Amino acid sequence: MNLTLRVWRQKNAQDKGRMEKYEAHDISPDMSFLEMLDVVNEDLIKKGIDPIHFDHDCREGICGACSLVIDGIPHGKEHATTTCELRMRHFKDGDTITVEPFRAKAFPVIKDLMVDRSALDRIIQAGGFVSVNTGGAPDANAIPIFKDDAETAMDAAACIGCGACVAACKNASAMLFVSAKVGHLVNLPQGKVEARERVGKMVAQMDAEGFGNCSNYLECEAVCPKEISVKFISKMNRERMKAAVKM
Repeated sequence: MNLTLRVWRQKNAQDKGRMEKYEAHDISPDMSFLEMLDVVNEDLIKKGIDPIHFDHDCREGICGACSLVIDGIPHGKEHATTTCELRMRHFKDGDTITVEPFRAKAFPVIKDLMVDRSALDRIIQAGGFVSVNTGGAPDANAIPIFKDDAETAMDAAACIGCGACVAACKNASAMLFVSAKVGHLVNLPQGKVEARERVGKMVAQMDAEGFGNCSNYLECEAVCPKEISVKFISKMNRERMKAAVKM
């Protein structure tokens, strides 16, 4: 496959940035999108051109680091797929592909396609945890949990914190991410103790980071590589109301 790439190049957060065009030759349909970028970068390095900077880690669809907007869609057009798991067979020979970073006020560009997503980490630090001294590992059946609660918690825990929901939302809202973290813990006995404080602190930190509000357009659910449901946003809002009543 031979492809044309339109790639966003930006030296740092202060640089204005611009789109640049590169050719990708002899690309195997079995390559992942990141492997294709590796091939392009090898060619750029041989030519003495600064390679395209992009974020990655596990390349197995687990870590969420591969934060790219491909042809206007976070992680690309394939449903429930991270950028690193997106295969080039989903493109056609001769295609022109536009590659950009996640764009949000709370995700400042570090360089090229890399953005600083540490705002999500600070939201977790604000309350996305359980403060208990566990001691030794308890038996798996020591605390009975309803099956529906356990499955709902696992559905929420599937969130990998990639930030695609933020990049897709016209308001750059992080509601789906925050609600997944809240929904994960509030459905488990260990998480109920701090439920009131948790939701208040995490939402307050989300607002402080500059994320926008939710307008219920559901772009977040549409692009989430782990198919996190917007039902968790409703659940988080209910938790906020419950916390306000009890205060």
